[in-house]
Amino acid sequence: MDKIYDQTKVEPKWYKIWEEAGYFKPEINPDGKPYTIILPPPNANAPLHFGHAMYAVEDILIRYHRMKGDSTLWLPGADHAGFETQVVFEKHLESQGKSRFDYDRQTLYQMIWDFVQDNKGVMEGQLKRLGFSLDWSRYKFTLDPDIVKVVYKTFKKMFDEGLIYRGNRIVNYCTKHGTSFSDLEVIYEDRKTPLYYIKYGPLTLATVRLETKFGDTAVAVHPDDKRYQKYIGKEIEIETVLGKAKIKVIADKAVDPEFGTGVIKVTPAHAPIDFEIGERHNLEIRQVIGYDGRLNEKAGKFSGMRVKEARQTIASEMEQKGLIEKIDYEYQNRVATCYKCGTEIEPLPLEQWFIKVEGLAKKAIEAIKNGDIKIYPKNWETTYFNWLKNIRDWNISRQIVWGMQIPAWFCDGCKKWTVTEGETPDVCPNCKNANLERDSDVFDTWFSSGQWPYATLQSTRPPAKSDLAPAGGGDFEKFYPTSVMETMYDILLFWVARMVMLGIYATNKVPFKDILLHGKVLDPLGQKMSKSKGNVVNPIEVADLYGADAIRMALIYGTAFGHDQSISHPKLQAMRNFTNKLWNIGRFIIDFAPEDAKHLDPSVIPANAGIQLKKFSSELDPRLRGDDNPQDKQILEQLSKTAEKVTKALDTYRFHDASDALYEFIWHEFADKYIESTKDRRAEAQPVLEYVLKTSLELLHPFMPYITEELWQKLPHKENSVMITNWPTIVDSSK
Repeated sequence: MDKIYDQTKVEPKWYKIWEEAGYFKPEINPDGKPYTIILPPPNANAPLHFGHAMYAVEDILIRYHRMKGDSTLWLPGADHAGFETQVVFEKHLESQGKSRFDYDRQTLYQMIWDFVQDNKGVMEGQLKRLGFSLDWSRYKFTLDPDIVKVVYKTFKKMFDEGLIYRGNRIVNYCTKHGTSFSDLEVIYEDRKTPLYYIKYGPLTLATVRLETKFGDTAVAVHPDDKRYQKYIGKEIEIETVLGKAKIKVIADKAVDPEFGTGVIKVTPAHAPIDFEIGERHNLEIRQVIGYDGRLNEKAGKFSGMRVKEARQTIASEMEQKGLIEKIDYEYQNRVATCYKCGTEIEPLPLEQWFIKVEGLAKKAIEAIKNGDIKIYPKNWETTYFNWLKNIRDWNISRQIVWGMQIPAWFCDGCKKWTVTEGETPDVCPNCKNANLERDSDVFDTWFSSGQWPYATLQSTRPPAKSDLAPAGGGDFEKFYPTSVMETMYDILLFWVARMVMLGIYATNKVPFKDILLHGKVLDPLGQKMSKSKGNVVNPIEVADLYGADAIRMALIYGTAFGHDQSISHPKLQAMRNFTNKLWNIGRFIIDFAPEDAKHLDPSVIPANAGIQLKKFSSELDPRLRGDDNPQDKQILEQLSKTAEKVTKALDTYRFHDASDALYEFIWHEFADKYIESTKDRRAEAQPVLEYVLKTSLELLHPFMPYITEELWQKLPHKENSVMITNWPTIVDSSK
């Protein structure tokens, strides 16, 4: 053995051996209990950042269950990440002095496709470098034809059953990127914004948005507000910067009598609440702000101005005309912004496809309450329930090029929509008109990725013929529902809750049994990593410094699962030191064994699936009984207790407890105490040394796979075997 551990010699070698031998495929344990994790597909628009190294949690579970003998599948994939990827590509175009408007739809789509394909290979290399034991033979991409087919089928089924409808509703619209968003994709910022108290004839009302006044189609008060009873149902004459006008006063319970003067202007085209009021009172929807963020011709002389410019100009003219009673410059309000560019969101009317989610949400809530799915940490249940209980219909249309184009065609004859499972209709099925136009929108990425667990498994199959297992049925039948969905807590609502809703709807089963939510990985200063800040950490650069094993252990050790943590170079160095400690333990036991020592006979330590504590029998090596030496007996008892603790911790998702127990036992109990105590009786203690090291490596393998496999292979073991399939059988020396 080399004097110093060199991960560059070990890591590439072992990953290649494992992958090429098929050890990452579930077929190595064909008769085992199915255990499945679908990798949350990283966005295919950029290399992985350090936060993706938290996939280590999933690899720990996968390796643990594979070693126990389960038929274990960890299915990899990548997400086309519609809007996010198009934004990244548009920035790429901007760096070349170009924009999306310079290309037709087909050309732009192909350019983004090529861009994504180049990056996918980089991501795969990063995942392999970190030791993630994914079954690459089943790799899926969200735009694979078979995945698209599943998504289209779900859309058609929901449309036919009335769960998807076409509606002209207020949507959250980013005028910079030219697309709508769902409510979850809007970031609200607390800001100080001038609140203008403006005169509307005999009434005064408070508003922030002067620029939308040209779209006002009513003035509203609360029906119980005694101050304004005489105005309800009447028209009042108002003076505006564009001249005199008349407007009706209505009563609606949505009005807050405590806000401003208790009077509001109603602009159905530019506010969700106003839109709902307008529907109740049959008001005109008068749009005055275009999708380019500029006022249109209905704004008269202010036409063509952007919103902020128009607001200031209108305020100035209204003040000159005496139409502003006062201005509150300290007013605090929540401003909706685009989560990618920070542009203020415009609520605009737009015809879109919506999902009726109330019934889906109820079933998703029931799945948690009745225990079909469990959430870890449990405190996230409250967030999950609150969102689903207050959920609004989901807008799934996006006005971008990159993604799955919606399979819906509009007939200019009967004015009806035809939805298919992807095939292009020759004629309208309603009126037989051949002039049909396809919807240019694409699906919201979360709609397609919300179907990921069943879409992937419905589109993959085990090998028709395999040296490792006989031909079998489809992956969906065997591996669905999946065992665990593990991801960061910030997409519990974006993605996980939607997977639950769509999974139950499409399959009548929950998509997974347990939801595990890990915390954020922040930069060394405790800041969220982002490209705009320039603080994104490349995990491969860190792996070059410390090794993949050290990264994996550092992310788990000492941090309770679900809690945020910062990248800590002292902690990474500590785990690198632990790697070196393991290597030195191995050198002492393997390279410096006495010539007269009797070595461990692997045939007397049977490889079993799972931990089994046994009494000693004549079949087991009597030297592992520990009867002749109290120190031997003590270390074997401590090993047994550690194994029990690690197993229980992994079964209950307390990864930090497992890693802490292993670190403490290996470094302090085994190395510092027991190994030191054997230096004057090496030959006698050699079998125990080898057994304790071998078993410790097996227990540690899910956390630190590379160095553990390298050392394990140098110890006595069954010929042509690898540790990746052997969870240890623990000898109970206390009985």
